[in-house]
Amino acid sequence: MSIFHFKPLRQQTDEQLMARAAAGSDTAFEELYRRYARRLKGFFFLQLGGDEELAADAMHDVFLRAYEARSSYQEGRRVDTWLFTIAYNICRNHYRSNAYEAQLLATLDAEPVNDQQIEVELDEATLDQALEQALAELPPSLHQIFSLHYQEELTIPQIAEIVDIPEGTVKSRLHKTMNIIRKKLKKYEDK
Repeated sequence: MSIFHFKPLRQQTDEQLMARAAAGSDTAFEELYRRYARRLKGFFFLQLGGDEELAADAMHDVFLRAYEARSSYQEGRRVDTWLFTIAYNICRNHYRSNAYEAQLLATLDAEPVNDQQIEVELDEATLDQALEQALAELPPSLHQIFSLHYQEELTIPQIAEIVDIPEGTVKSRLHKTMNIIRKKLKKYEDK
């Protein structure tokens, strides 16, 4: 028996909890739920158009899928990366079913992007609102990568694993996203 079984659940690592959950411990899985439910719901809220009910349903879907696949969890894999991979795939399926991504990507690809640095001198509320609007207009694939990196603070390698693309593609999409945001916020420059 491993030593981590003697530590309280709250003191165990995510990976230790997942190993216990894979072995059949529902209380270990409940602890993972406690640790990640709010964060995943926030991710879905941002990705699915601010729909709280849809975000809650998607968050529960992540944990249902994780629970069903708990015995196939690969020991040593980061649990947060595993859960966000499931979340990313749920979002991707949602966008595919709505034929949303292709339409937005075509619109954004048609617009030239200016690579200038912007300096915004607005009060925080106005800037936040302008940024939220710019993010809402991003195609889902770019919005997700932006959220995973800047809001969930995941690394480029973690994001690459989650969305199943090369690290260089993650970097180029982040760069493209920042250029789009700069362009959309340019009107606030030097005000």
